[in-house]
Amino acid sequence: MEKIMLTGDKPTGRLHLGHYVGSLKRRVELQNSGEFSKIFIEIADAQAITDNAYNMDKVRDNIIEVALDYLSVGIDPKKSIIFVQSQIPELCEFTFYYLNLVTLSRLERNPTIKEEIKLRNFENSIPAGFLIYPVSQAADITAFKANIVPVGEDQLPMIEQTREIVRSFNKTYGEVLVEPEAVLPEVEICNRLPGLDGKAKMSKSLGNCIYLSDEPEEIEKKVMSMYTDPTHIKITDPGHIEGNVVFTYLDAFCKSDDFSKYLPEYQNLDDLKKHYQQGGVGDRVIKKFLNSILQAELAPIRERRKKYEKNIDEVYRMLEDGSRKAREIAKETMKEFKEAMRICYFSDKELISHQKEKYNKD
Repeated sequence: MEKIMLTGDKPTGRLHLGHYVGSLKRRVELQNSGEFSKIFIEIADAQAITDNAYNMDKVRDNIIEVALDYLSVGIDPKKSIIFVQSQIPELCEFTFYYLNLVTLSRLERNPTIKEEIKLRNFENSIPAGFLIYPVSQAADITAFKANIVPVGEDQLPMIEQTREIVRSFNKTYGEVLVEPEAVLPEVEICNRLPGLDGKAKMSKSLGNCIYLSDEPEEIEKKVMSMYTDPTHIKITDPGHIEGNVVFTYLDAFCKSDDFSKYLPEYQNLDDLKKHYQQGGVGDRVIKKFLNSILQAELAPIRERRKKYEKNIDEVYRMLEDGSRKAREIAKETMKEFKEAMRICYFSDKELISHQKEKYNKD
């Protein structure tokens, strides 16, 4: 079976380090691996509307922000089809049909949805579209017959929901849809990068992010404000690694040669951790070290983004072209889908012949 990948993001703001280590970096690696016959990268604006229906400017403005971030990290429109979800009407049609294969109670049990509802304080005012957006994700994945979906750990329940829908449809109507597999980040810590405050995952809505497009001064300011160990008051005090955001980020970003470049007095990250725990290493030292690493990681990304910012018309043409290609493929899957459900009434010669015989017996 050919390998087809689909992944994407909601356009509710610029993308940040959590997106980068959790998915974007891995997407680029997979894109450049040559293993995939097709790769689809989606800007999921229709899903963004589920909790922004009264703030469409937020969604409209951020489509280009996400596209710029995609291009800046190395997603290549010559290798990947980058498209805008709302421009593929077949995805809404798939969603509608799938809703008949899913119960309300099953949607309400989805742990990712439950967490997101709590985070947004929806309580008893949950937009119906928000509750069913796992079904919309199933439509996105199956419309392009994607069998590989790179996700963070918090999205695993969404993939399982898709798998259930695929199995239900294929059992009822025939083997048309493809069951996807989730691909998690290779480094476990990257599954859920915490925010700068250490209290929750990095989130645009919580304002605890380092964005891929942040300027060097802003990155340094944010790093130096990071939550560390409140008991580590003096340099000589023993420090704690657990829950220390700086060390969590070092686990995610630090490479072996970073020490020779930026902190030669320590051999490696284990050595730095050991000395911090024993006492003798200040928070300012570890923060400056992390800042140097992040500045080196984000500088080329930021520079590529600035080049694309000067060619916005070209970026929109790329999105339009990708959306056109994606729709052609979704239309083909929809044709197979409807034939399996036997709702292609006007081209169903067997049905028409049967009805003619039924009403013309005499």
